[in-house]
Amino acid sequence: MHRRFIVPSALAATLLPAIPAAASPGTVGAPGIGDPYYPASGNGGYDVSHYDLRLKYQPTTDLLEGTATILATATQELSRFNLDFGLDVSEVRVNGRKARLATSGDHELEVTPAEPLAKGKAVSVVVRYAGKPSELKINGWTAWARTPDGGVAAQEPESAVWWYPSNDHPLDKATYDISVSVPDGTQAISNGVLQSQSSKLGWTRFNWRSDKPQATYLTTLAVGKFDITADRTADGLPVLNAYSKDLGANAGAARASIERTSEVAEWLTEVFGPYPYNALGGYVPNVTSGFALETQTRPFYSPKQFANGANVSVVVHEIAHQWYGNSVSVDGWKDIWINEGFARYSQWLRSEKEGEGTAQELADYTYAQHPADDPFWKVKPGDPGPDNQFGIAVYDRGALALQALRNEVGEEVFFELLKGWPAEHAHGNANVGDFVRYAERVSGRPLAALFDTWLYEPSRPAAPAAADAGLAGAALSLPARSAARVERPASWKKIAATNTVHDHGHGDRADRVAGGHDHR
Repeated sequence: MHRRFIVPSALAATLLPAIPAAASPGTVGAPGIGDPYYPASGNGGYDVSHYDLRLKYQPTTDLLEGTATILATATQELSRFNLDFGLDVSEVRVNGRKARLATSGDHELEVTPAEPLAKGKAVSVVVRYAGKPSELKINGWTAWARTPDGGVAAQEPESAVWWYPSNDHPLDKATYDISVSVPDGTQAISNGVLQSQSSKLGWTRFNWRSDKPQATYLTTLAVGKFDITADRTADGLPVLNAYSKDLGANAGAARASIERTSEVAEWLTEVFGPYPYNALGGYVPNVTSGFALETQTRPFYSPKQFANGANVSVVVHEIAHQWYGNSVSVDGWKDIWINEGFARYSQWLRSEKEGEGTAQELADYTYAQHPADDPFWKVKPGDPGPDNQFGIAVYDRGALALQALRNEVGEEVFFELLKGWPAEHAHGNANVGDFVRYAERVSGRPLAALFDTWLYEPSRPAAPAAADAGLAGAALSLPARSAARVERPASWKKIAATNTVHDHGHGDRADRVAGGHDHR
């Protein structure tokens, strides 16, 4: 699911009088973490270890009131630092003392502590705020979706800006306690394990905990009226699924899909190794969007994902991300292939398991779908650019790269790679180059040329390269088989139905395409 680059603008007004020209520039934390795709995302100068969010939300008015306590360590001397946030802030305290604040750009909250912070110093930041997230527009849109009975925060590559202050980039992962008070009869769903629930004076408070490092965009909140199913896996892992009570005709198909989450996760542990978290589940709120998102431990699914019936393939995709994308997160957004290429390939492996078409047959059909002049081949999955970050080529051409790797190194080594990568980089960050070097080390083969062909060349791999990857037709040195001459695997339609999975867009385009690719 995709939204465009956040560009700082002069539209944001200061919350308090501007800070006078202060300390030397070398002691001011950078307003971005350094991602070339999204220069305004994240911040420099500190590393967050934990977020404690204490929230109150009124569904009828969309008013969100919050106190965020952020525990961090200064990574440089800091006379000032930024948080990514857009709602109105009434007070900020740093290490217990009031700090001065101002805003800049579209979502930069500039915090000047009473005293400069030494490098390596533990820092606690308390931010008090309030506002209506659906009314906060950045570049004309909001990541907070209103529903008939509440609201939902789920978006990529950024969503925290609309509901809590943060260092909003996957490079700075942290643990979370999220406590939300909502009117009685309403539920608040978030990540991890529900620690406790209590009611007082017409309000119910839900206390959620994520005890493993979590990227900000993988943090979610859904408030509304849900039907909830709770169970445990054979290994004792708590499973919680939630469905809006007003899903209408999509309700049955949604349940028939999401209730297979435990089965899917059990199978994926055979492919990717032990499940990396202490909770499992999914939720389907009554939103109008068409995408799904791998929010940590509890993926978000739009009802439209099930408009044509049950689709376990989308569950496979989102649960696969718990290893590839969530536990091992990108260094920068250009490395999106190590999220999406693997999640798509997991769908191909599931098809293989179910006897609905092998990964090789899906690769053959994918290759045949796209002639040499198709723009599909212009997108480089290893560095697609922000406009194509969630394009279909990152998914399908990304999966083709993995099939080429499988054919090159053989079955045993390939599946060793799939398990070893999330074990070696558990709860950390990595980039495409890291995976190439890892694959070469484990396989003992030079693989740079293979990855360059499938991930970086802006053209259709020619017959010799395609033949090396075992693709149908190429071995005969034919230009390509047409789609009509390569049999379509039985799973293709269900997999293609998930092409909307991470492409949301916004504005008029979202209205036109209901948040998705139209490739079929």
